Parts: sequence; structure tokens; C-alpha cells
Amino acid sequence: MRETTPVRRSIRLAPVRPAGWWFDAVLLAALTGLTAALAAHWFFGLDRAVADWADAHRPTAARWIAVVFNYLGQGTPLTLIAAGLGVLLAVRLRSVRPLFVPVAAFVLTYLTIGPLKVWTARPAPSASVKEPFLPPGQTLPLFQDDLPVRFAQSYPSGHVANAIVWYGVLALLLVPLLASLGRAVPQRVVLVVRIVPPTVVLCTTTYLGWHWLTDSVAGLLLGLLLDRLLHRVPWDDLPLPGRLRQWDGPFIRHR
Repeated sequence: MRETTPVRRSIRLAPVRPAGWWFDAVLLAALTGLTAALAAHWFFGLDRAVADWADAHRPTAARWIAVVFNYLGQGTPLTLIAAGLGVLLAVRLRSVRPLFVPVAAFVLTYLTIGPLKVWTARPAPSASVKEPFLPPGQTLPLFQDDLPVRFAQSYPSGHVANAIVWYGVLALLLVPLLASLGRAVPQRVVLVVRIVPPTVVLCTTTYLGWHWLTDSVAGLLLGLLLDRLLHRVPWDDLPLPGRLRQWDGPFIRHR
């Protein structure tokens, strides 16, 4: 009897919106262009004006409200929540595939956001009013390698980039998890989960003076780029080693 060879599933990238790689190229070019512009001391006037306005319009109550809402962008809690959702979905569907999503998001953010912060070496606006107490003009430039690393990690905003990536991951996992419980998630709810928290984080982190406006914009561009890369991955079709094939069920198509 002739043995039949198993047919491998063809691996094709998942669709994203807007379709095609042109938008990824635009995001990358915008991030590169913004970094080059800041290296040439462009937009410093805009950054300073926004920071000064925020300083002049930050009563105590508004500050604490902004601080609370800014926790929406904390990377560690978001990572743990996404990992927990991945485990729940993996158990319910008997599939190891949902675990790949938070792991990939963690690796991708770890290898991009942190290294970019260290490389660009930009202080935060608050560096002039607390340690290392820089002159206001010295808080704006990039590439201040003479400063200790902990004082020069403002660009790009990790809160904003993390919020975009991790809320995208949460939406990706939450929809099939609720579907496994017989509950459908309207598309508008998915959009709210993906858009509202990152927008709140962008506004609050700039308003609190924890990042320059251009830091937040750079975090937005980087976060969108990473989010699109993660959503292109065909999670249901990735080949698995033999030991994991008994936990090989799809989860995206389960929705």
C-alpha cells in the first residue's frame, strides 16, 4: 500500500486594513522622517509650546485623572492580561496557537521599543524640573549619549506604542474566546477596544509632561507598524512540530 503524504496547508499572510504594504512603508517613512527632523532640531518649538501649555493647564484634579487613565498603557499588566486570555483560549479550544500571539507581541515590542529609546537617547520634558535637572533647552534634543540611560528614554513613547500593540492583541484573542462561549462581539466594540485606550494614553502621556508631543506621535507610528505586522501573521496556518499537533486547532477561524 502506498503511503499518502499529508497535505500541508498553504501559508498566506492574513489581510489587514488598509491592504497592501504601502501603508506600512508610509508609517516607516514617517517614523524615520520624524526622527531625522528631530535630529536636525525641527519641531522643538511645537514640542515646547505643547509642554508649556500642559504645564499651565494642569490642575491637581485633572492631573490625577490623567494619571489614572494613563495606566491603560502600562506594558506589564497588558502583557499579563493578554497572556491570561491566550491561556484561557488555548485550554478551551485545545490549541496551542493562541499562546503564540502574546509571545510574539512581547518579543516584537521588546526588540523595538526599548532599543529605539536607548539609541535616540532623548530626555522627557520633566527632566528640567526633576533629576537630572537639565536646562529646559537641553531636554529637547535626541542622541544625548552622555546622560545615564534612565534619564534619556523618552523617544518614542513606549506607553503609546505598547497600548496600540497590546489592545490589538487583546481584541484578537477576545473575539474567539467569547465566540467559544457562544457570544458574538460586534465589530464596533472591537474598534473601541483598539482605538479608545491608545488615544487616551497618547493624550494623557503628553498632557502629564511625561513625553513630548513628537514622542507620542513616534509611538503612534511605531505601534501601528508593529500592530500591522502582528495581524498579518496567519496564526491558524503556522506549521507546528509533531509534539504539538494534537493541540493544532485553529482559533482565528473559530470566531
